[in-house]
Amino acid sequence: MSGGTARYDLPETDDFTRTYWDAAAEGRLLLRRCGDCGRAHHYPREFCPYCWAGEDRVTWEPASGRATLYTWSVIHRNDLPPFGTRVPYTAAVVDLAEGPRMMTEVVSCEAADLRIGMPLTVTFREAADGVWVAVFRPDQGQSSSRTQELPASASVPVSAPVPASVVRR
Repeated sequence: MSGGTARYDLPETDDFTRTYWDAAAEGRLLLRRCGDCGRAHHYPREFCPYCWAGEDRVTWEPASGRATLYTWSVIHRNDLPPFGTRVPYTAAVVDLAEGPRMMTEVVSCEAADLRIGMPLTVTFREAADGVWVAVFRPDQGQSSSRTQELPASASVPVSAPVPASVVRR
């Protein structure tokens, strides 16, 4: 980055991961699946981390967007930009319906309401101009959506419902 504060929440995209980040910007979560062993994995890799099949045997596929909460931690302090402006927030690991575990954030839910195994659904937050990241919210029978990052000056806690003015459907 030139001239600005470093951002520790933004991905480093390359030719391989561009497909993943372009899909996220469209509100779609992608996984990679191995044609040899049949297992899905996340984070995206060019090879299968289970059987080591090569790039020609591993393909992109859309995920359902459904997950269950495996574990979480409410973060009250984080000195890396821009996380300090977001505290408290809920860092989590979720089990995707397709099998892989994914590190993420749970939004639109009070920490006291979180339960291991609770159903979640993916939504997407704009972390920077044109950069959308997958986060999860409690599944209430709704389809996935995209939510814009609230400005740092907004005094809305992470666990509050996302205002309609920042949601794209």
